[in-house]
Amino acid sequence: MKFLSRIFRENSGLLNRILQLRSLGDRPVVAQVKENRYMQYFCNVPDADLANFVDPSLMTRFRKRLGEKGIAIIETEVFELFRRTGIIKGNTLLMDSTVLSSDILHPNDVTLIYNAFGKMKIFASIHELSLWWDHSHIKKRRRAFGRAKKGERVAYLVEFYALFVPALETFRTHVEALEAKAEVPEFRKEKARELLALLVLLNDQTQQKLAGEQHIDNRIVSLDEVDARPIKKGKTFPSCEFGTTLQMSFNRQGFMITTENLIGNPDDTTLYGDTLRLFHKRMGKDPDTVVTDLGFRSRNNRKNTPDTISNVFLGRSDDVDEGQGDFCRKARSATEGFIAVAKNLRGFGRSLYHRLHGDKIWTLLCQTAYNLRKFLQLYRDKKLENNSLVVLGL
Repeated sequence: MKFLSRIFRENSGLLNRILQLRSLGDRPVVAQVKENRYMQYFCNVPDADLANFVDPSLMTRFRKRLGEKGIAIIETEVFELFRRTGIIKGNTLLMDSTVLSSDILHPNDVTLIYNAFGKMKIFASIHELSLWWDHSHIKKRRRAFGRAKKGERVAYLVEFYALFVPALETFRTHVEALEAKAEVPEFRKEKARELLALLVLLNDQTQQKLAGEQHIDNRIVSLDEVDARPIKKGKTFPSCEFGTTLQMSFNRQGFMITTENLIGNPDDTTLYGDTLRLFHKRMGKDPDTVVTDLGFRSRNNRKNTPDTISNVFLGRSDDVDEGQGDFCRKARSATEGFIAVAKNLRGFGRSLYHRLHGDKIWTLLCQTAYNLRKFLQLYRDKKLENNSLVVLGL
């Protein structure tokens, strides 16, 4: 066991970086390392250790043990190494927001109610309770809904809601009875309370839907990803994504400087000041130039920009003088490219971890992998200064 533990400690961090770079799950990444000689070299796995390589479940335990704070320490160490050696420059700040999609199906109201019955069924199984509804009937009506035409969906929602209301009231009485039992562990009671609160929100949301409400604040789109929200970012396709808002900033080289995960779709104008402060904290100074799009443009943002920042480009060419205009426009175009690479090639397209806490861990792992890959790209292209390479021993 000590031998296996040593192998895992030596390779777990590298495995997680491969997982983020290739957007793989735990089992596929372990399988690929066993087969791919390049990955074995990257993870420093000798042939003699392949037969006793790590089990995929150990990676999950490793991440849980580290938590968000532990992953943040790893990301900070990698970033600080590049910053101290002069590889990451802080002269220009490129800012934008996107959506970190959750790993869920496209939501609809009938499916949410059907999944609520599934959650209550698990509760009944854990606490050895008989089901207080006809689950076989629910399954049959769910299959019928899957074959229904779009115009018939409202009728199915009315039907499912009529079955859900009495089931929810009975579930409430079971939770109240559970609270009175001293032998039930506190964490079981806490989970029951959380589920009840979530189903009550679903009940209120469904009532608003049936009343004709088109825009529901803090709409629940998944009972597993309760922090995910419908978010529109002005794109033609997809017009709406489901997840959390991801605020990102880069420098002109393309290194990712800051990330923030936020619930819902906050106005970009409210994110501008916090991103400037986070950039200053990470780089130890303000940038010379800030480049954003029109979404961040506001009188307060321009007024509250520190005087140490010489050029502020908020989506319009007349924001800066003619000499800086071309540089800022190209930097703005580059921002879209950096985000496209991050989402399509570096794991930021979809989070495989749950809730906002999981999204933050996913983002930190992806950010670490993204900056490592950017460093390797610049190193291969010989675009790094010799002084920085000497400090790194390269």
